[in-house]
Amino acid sequence: MSIVSQNQRIRLILADDHAMVRTGTRELLEQQPDLDIVGEASDGAEAVQLVHDLQPDVAVMDVRMPRMSGVEATRRIKAESPNTKILILTAHDDDEYVFALLQAGANGYLMKTADIEELVKAIRTVAAGQSTLAPSIAGKVVAQFSSGKGMQEAVTTAQPTHEELTDRELDILKLVGRGLSNKQIGKELFISDRTVQAHLSNIFSKLNVNSRTEAVMYAVRKGWITTAG
Repeated sequence: MSIVSQNQRIRLILADDHAMVRTGTRELLEQQPDLDIVGEASDGAEAVQLVHDLQPDVAVMDVRMPRMSGVEATRRIKAESPNTKILILTAHDDDEYVFALLQAGANGYLMKTADIEELVKAIRTVAAGQSTLAPSIAGKVVAQFSSGKGMQEAVTTAQPTHEELTDRELDILKLVGRGLSNKQIGKELFISDRTVQAHLSNIFSKLNVNSRTEAVMYAVRKGWITTAG
């Protein structure tokens, strides 16, 4: 698996059928010293071809595009260029899109209402090999697992150990399931961001997972947390 190091520039392509959206996004992202936009696509088929030709670190894609949807483009990119991470940036949060894209292999799902700081953070997160979900999307994932329906493909294939989590680790996992950031969790529990991250690292190690999303998915399936958090 190819993961971008902290000091390495992140190569991106943007895929959106609205030229003005691509232009605006590009202008904002180009202000970041570690981000390079190496190509743009106006539809899903073009996005697949660009990824094949350029092998970017991250593809930032919309869902509804002509010729080929973001779902099918994600599926093909993951099959042909598995090292490219995919961040969905869309105005659509319908369940049919969310779960289809996560099953297809999307590494992150962000709404277009997010501010530029959230977008940049999400790009860096997926480039580093981690998953990221908008809070509203994380809620849908937790709800889906709490109901016991579907999304089996989205669960990590690793075999977690059954070591018990501490009460504090469970508290943190519940707050992660509600979509809170490390900073928000720290404020809720009166601990520092660094302490939250240390607890998350312990949780990942105990469950044998690599991301917040995988940890929440596993905990919901085991019945440790629910949509009520």
